[in-house]
Amino acid sequence: MSISAKDVKQLRDMTGAGIMDCKKALTEANGDTDGAIVILRKKGQKLSAKRAEREANEGVVIALTSPNRNNGVVIRLSCETDFVAKGKSFIEFANLIAKIALSKLPATLSDLLALPYEGALSIQDKITEQIGVIGEKVEVKDYAKIETTGGKGQVIPYIHMGYRAGVIVALNQEGPDLVDCGKDVAMQVAAMKPIAVDKTNVPQEVVDKEIEIGKDLARNEGKPEAMLEKIATGRLNKFFKETTLLNQVFVKNSNETIGSYLKSKHPELTVTEFKHISLS
Repeated sequence: MSISAKDVKQLRDMTGAGIMDCKKALTEANGDTDGAIVILRKKGQKLSAKRAEREANEGVVIALTSPNRNNGVVIRLSCETDFVAKGKSFIEFANLIAKIALSKLPATLSDLLALPYEGALSIQDKITEQIGVIGEKVEVKDYAKIETTGGKGQVIPYIHMGYRAGVIVALNQEGPDLVDCGKDVAMQVAAMKPIAVDKTNVPQEVVDKEIEIGKDLARNEGKPEAMLEKIATGRLNKFFKETTLLNQVFVKNSNETIGSYLKSKHPELTVTEFKHISLS
């Protein structure tokens, strides 16, 4: 049967597939648009199975917050090549997934993938469809969210290095006058990659490991056994200064820490939580 250019364009607008793929699918489906969509999706399923073992190390990271800044999400949509990652349609797709995540705030990545994308399609269904369109492995590799307790405080987003990293930071104080301060802190997180907000938030197993490393280093330097614990504790304090956000030296001003920078903006201002996702 004859397939009109109008039908091909309509299917292309709906799926993002190439012109020839759309025409072929419509021909196979005898001009039925819904049938053609199913054919394109099945193509994506087959391609997804074939490329399951491939590495998807490129992609984009999107960080978004609600208009009232009460909640925030950050997601990583991965693909195989930088060429695809830089495409306008891929970035738009990632933003749409992030917007759905922000509107529903699912508890886990699995819950996010099960959410409706459009009509009867879930987000995972749409990703499978896009695998057929793009010809590469595509997956939501990471997802994180922050919900402010009782709507108090605010969440600030930051996207770093052309979508290669995203951060959301929760402040305990509200107000538009603190947004720039929050962005400064989010940039700090992206640049310095802290492992926790403060030393009290560092997991005990990490602390124990650092103490043992400190003892081993001191022992190898020939320090007396009785001094090892004290030396290791001193090294642990240095570790906290380097790896916990509030104790890190502020990258924009080496004369203050993030903690003191926050206090200079508001006497009770602090960070309650942050989430950081990057491509590497």
